[in-house]
Formats: sequence, C-alpha cells, structure tokens
Amino acid sequence: MTERSRFDAIVQGFKESEQPECLLLISEDPANLKIAAAWTGIRIERRNAARCPRDDAGDELWDWLWDGVSYSFAEIALRTGLSTHLVERRLPGLIANKVIYPDGTVNSFVQRFLREQVLKLFRAAAKKPTRSQ
Repeated sequence: MTERSRFDAIVQGFKESEQPECLLLISEDPANLKIAAAWTGIRIERRNAARCPRDDAGDELWDWLWDGVSYSFAEIALRTGLSTHLVERRLPGLIANKVIYPDGTVNSFVQRFLREQVLKLFRAAAKKPTRSQ
C-alpha cells in the first residue's frame, strides 16, 4: 500500500468513528465556526512524514496524519477575517477534537451543521421584505 493510500485509509477510519460532541466547539464560538467553514477551501500539501505507526496506535496515527501535511495559518486568517494569532491558538483544539481533518475535509456532523446555518441565513433573507413592499 502506498503512503498516499495508507494516509487516505487512516483518515477514513477516523471519519467512520466520528462523534457529534465536537459540534460544541463550533456551535457557540464564531471564530471556530469560521475556521471550520473555511477549512475545505484551504490549500493543504502532503509531505513526507515519519514512518507510519501501527494501525491500532490511535492518537499516534492522528498525530502522524497531521505531521504529514502543511497548511498556511495566514491563508486561514485571510479566508476567515480572523487574526493569524487567533487562528494559531484555535486550530490545535479543532484538530485535537477531530473537527477538521488533514485531508481538507471536516467532520460530517460539522458539515451538516454548517449547511444548516447557511440554510437559516437563506430563509431569513427570503423572509425580509423588499423595498417595494
């Protein structure tokens, strides 16, 4: 198995064991919400990481995945309107709680929550009277 396919398989394994509790980190926190919303548009580059740990290594596997990617705090800050300093402080918590994934995706519970928030905005906009009314 190639490193790329191994990486993808390990990420998929984490996705299959997602927990909804991570929503607590974004539902009441505008900065974390912005970072999660922007994450799927961030350029992530895979790089050569250390040797992959055993399949049953849990946290070691999660750390190995993240050690094998690079991304720009400045790009996240630009896309969210947050300061780079704030992004640097918040991102580790989102990573540790598996809100975001090293393949550029987000937790599926988070994705559904983000879509619901967008739908609420559209519904609210549709209910606003226009100037001609």
